[in-house]
Amino acid sequence: MTYLISKYKIKDTSTKILISFLCTILIALSSKISVPFYPVPMTMQTFVILLCGVMLGPKYAFITLSLYLFEGAIGLPVFQGTPAKGIGVVYLMGPTGGYLIGFIFSAFVAGILFSRKIFFNKKFLIKYTIKENLISIFIKLFIALTPVYLFGLLWLGAILGWDKPILEFGLYPFILGEFFKITLLTFIIYKFSNYKLF
Repeated sequence: MTYLISKYKIKDTSTKILISFLCTILIALSSKISVPFYPVPMTMQTFVILLCGVMLGPKYAFITLSLYLFEGAIGLPVFQGTPAKGIGVVYLMGPTGGYLIGFIFSAFVAGILFSRKIFFNKKFLIKYTIKENLISIFIKLFIALTPVYLFGLLWLGAILGWDKPILEFGLYPFILGEFFKITLLTFIIYKFSNYKLF
């Protein structure tokens, strides 16, 4: 992978911020495409969030998802079920709060995994070039998705109590859907593997 349409690479910071803002709108729209489950609904958000990570890279993926959560925290109806199920911080403190926080780290991890270089500090830089194939792309997306459910399940357990069937509430109903979304995104990335925004 190389950082969209390399010959038209976007360098202007204000343009990057604008694109990040537009991506938050796309994420918000994807939250409205949902299949109702209790206590956590299934949406297309993870598909869009992983795509943002791949296309934007780690820095701007992190900025984009942080901006998205900020929009929701100040009361904009960007989350699934808003405003009917509450808005702002009230919604963030509900059962889906951990998943929303996990979105930030999921996009960030996707950005790192699909970059050609990883910075650990200014003096130490690891560069790698791996010929992408369908299996490697799928595995990377699976790894990148992990923070969503890690944070989500921990939060859900804290909210509902660990005596409840947390995995049955917050993981099992979504496995098939996530498999489908990751598989679809795998083929999209494989087809357009040279396209990144920044």
